[in-house]
Amino acid sequence: MGQKLYVGNLSFQATQEEVTELFQAFGEVANVSLVTDRYSGRSRGFAFVEMANEEAATKAREGLNGKPFKERNLTVDWARPEGQGGGSGPRRGGSGGGNRDRSSRRPFRRY
Repeated sequence: MGQKLYVGNLSFQATQEEVTELFQAFGEVANVSLVTDRYSGRSRGFAFVEMANEEAATKAREGLNGKPFKERNLTVDWARPEGQGGGSGPRRGGSGGGNRDRSSRRPFRRY
């Protein structure tokens, strides 16, 4: 897969340094990105950790997934490549536009 890991169910009080220290027990950590809210600056409860090599990433994933950290059980898995998954992109389902027949719509009335 890769060396980048998704870390979910992370305590909102966790710092970048604490997450780095936690993962260093399994190998060299190349980068830690703690995801924060753009308006408040508070943690959103997840992070991405990039390990120096795939072996260290595999050990960290196996060693930390489901383990407690700051009173919460972590979710550690491979990160999806950028651009896959997530909330952006076209919506699917019943609500929304599409190519439906608009002849049944009421005409606009100005009062």
